[in-house]
Amino acid sequence: MTVFANSISPSFATAREIKKRLLQGFDSIKQLKHVHAFLLRVGLDQDNYLLNILLHSCFHFGQTNYGNRIFNQTKGPNIFLWNTMIRGFVSNDCFQRAIEFYGSMRMEGFLPNNFTFPFVLKACARQLDFQLGVRIHNLIVKAGFDYDVFVKTSLLCLYARCGYLDRALEVFDEMPDKNVVSWTAIISGYINEGKLREAIDTFRNLLETGVRPDSFSLVRVLSACAQLGDLSSGEWINGYITEAGMERNVFVATSLVDLYAKCGNMEKARSVFDQMPEKDIVSWSSIIQGYASNGLPKEALDMFFKMRRENLKPDCYAMVGVLSACASLGALELGDRASSLMDRNEFLSNPVLGTALIDMYAKCGSMAQSWEVFRAMKDKDRVVWNAVISGLAMNGYVKFAFGTFGQVEKCGIQPNGNTFIGLLCGCTHAGFVDEGRQFFNSMSRVFSLTPTIEHYGCMVDLLGRSGLLDEAHELIKSMPMEPNAIVWGALLSGCRLHKNTDMAEHVLKRLIALEPWNSGNYVLLSNIYSGSHKWNDAAQIRLLMRDRGIQKIRGCSWIEVDGVVHEFLVGDKSHPLSERIYAKLEELAKKLKAAGFVPTTDYVLFDIEEEEKQHFLGCHSEKLALAFGLVRTAPNDVIRIAKNLRVCGDCHQAIKLISKITGREIIVRDNNRFHCFIEGSCSCKDFW
Repeated sequence: MTVFANSISPSFATAREIKKRLLQGFDSIKQLKHVHAFLLRVGLDQDNYLLNILLHSCFHFGQTNYGNRIFNQTKGPNIFLWNTMIRGFVSNDCFQRAIEFYGSMRMEGFLPNNFTFPFVLKACARQLDFQLGVRIHNLIVKAGFDYDVFVKTSLLCLYARCGYLDRALEVFDEMPDKNVVSWTAIISGYINEGKLREAIDTFRNLLETGVRPDSFSLVRVLSACAQLGDLSSGEWINGYITEAGMERNVFVATSLVDLYAKCGNMEKARSVFDQMPEKDIVSWSSIIQGYASNGLPKEALDMFFKMRRENLKPDCYAMVGVLSACASLGALELGDRASSLMDRNEFLSNPVLGTALIDMYAKCGSMAQSWEVFRAMKDKDRVVWNAVISGLAMNGYVKFAFGTFGQVEKCGIQPNGNTFIGLLCGCTHAGFVDEGRQFFNSMSRVFSLTPTIEHYGCMVDLLGRSGLLDEAHELIKSMPMEPNAIVWGALLSGCRLHKNTDMAEHVLKRLIALEPWNSGNYVLLSNIYSGSHKWNDAAQIRLLMRDRGIQKIRGCSWIEVDGVVHEFLVGDKSHPLSERIYAKLEELAKKLKAAGFVPTTDYVLFDIEEEEKQHFLGCHSEKLALAFGLVRTAPNDVIRIAKNLRVCGDCHQAIKLISKITGREIIVRDNNRFHCFIEGSCSCKDFW
């Protein structure tokens, strides 16, 4: 279309010709303004019909203020112009302005119609203006529009969004014709109320009535399945999506990825992801976070690198997944590099991003950087405070964690359960039994918080590690809820540490009843028997595992060098530098022997000769990773190792001495705690 003002002549200045030109549409706001100027020049600027078309175009370009000026210059706007204004504001997310315009319309004496109500009700719903919505509902009944399907659907959406699900259901039941929007509103209402099973059942009813769900209704019901962990219903809906040919829809497919990831089925999540013809940043974020949250950090980083090769910049959620993966692997350099892809101010102004960065630095053993981010955060909410308290506690700065907790109270922030989990874990790591008891008791007495099963688990862990096994057992008996595997597992760890095989056997029976396929329970008891030289009992446990088809989880350690994460398994010889790694281990073994170190062979599971035990201990994954780090890093570099299982006692003692022999700072994080070795000392020396 050529610029209207330059192409039209007075001979064409008729309402009919102008309408024709207006209906052709505009390529830019500049063209629209030329037409408006021409209307003013030829005296058609008060024609409501022509102005209505012009206003539609204004809102199409997002020019809400310009549209508002046009309307204000209109001397006699009719109901159609008022409706166009309200609809335009709503379509541009200016919900409060839409409500204000509705109020002005009523003050001017205009009665809303079936085109007004749906949009003003949507504005009320988005603003959660329930009271105005109720008044409008009364007006709808008086005006006789209560049987209009679009008006009723808007009412239904209002009540559901404002949390009045009972009223929403009343409106829904009164509707003779229910469309997909009304069904979706009820599904969303159930989800918002936490009634996830009812949401899924409502979706089934939707299909039974013959209504075809749209992408939004599918996304909502898949979110319900994900929150509920209902993999079976999710797979059934996936089958429907495939039959309906909607699997190519990027929003639906992304929701499927999210569902499978949250249900722990990353194989299916990856399959759906790989079949997506188009992937947006939300899709990539879902798969990255899925791998990170399911204990597959290397896979999460692999997907991150693939995303970067697609020239996509990570959003907030992708970055949280990447930083979580780096935290799991102890990949400080990689986490630093990934975080540099976003402006630092985004981390400092976004509590979610800031918390992820604080957590990453803390779990990589760089508490100084973690604290620096915390101090620079512009908005420190409770989650941010909890992250830094947990970080301080896990890095051995327990007294600082206590001091930070005092600052939380001074800032007027109410601590929650996660705050106390961080404090109790700090007490556990430092062996502060009295302080742990005080924090635990203060939850209910001072802060009106009811301890959860996680808090009881922390206390059992603290008491068990401190040798107070009977007190820990009594605490379990006094719990107001049934103890879970984590609580019993904490007591079992204490039994292992203090070689109380009688109590360990009792605890293991409980654990096997709760999770009979968890190999860790059997392995831990077998290690207890081995430590007590009860080889026949240890062999019986191994036989039981074999009969039940239970496989022991292989120990795995990761170390990052030059931004690349290297993985080692026990006895691993697949690494390209294996010869140099094992040569370094032999060299270290000689130096350890010269320093008087004797391998603690009690930690070997099997009843084999002492020489074989020592060889077996020397091949543990954390020692292989350490040897690689010594080979590949500069003398002043900190060596950071992450392990998927607990570091055994022999490796702990050996690495402590290696740090003295080599003069290196070595940080090892296992699935239980941090071990920071500097010149032969360890911040967690009380653990063993």
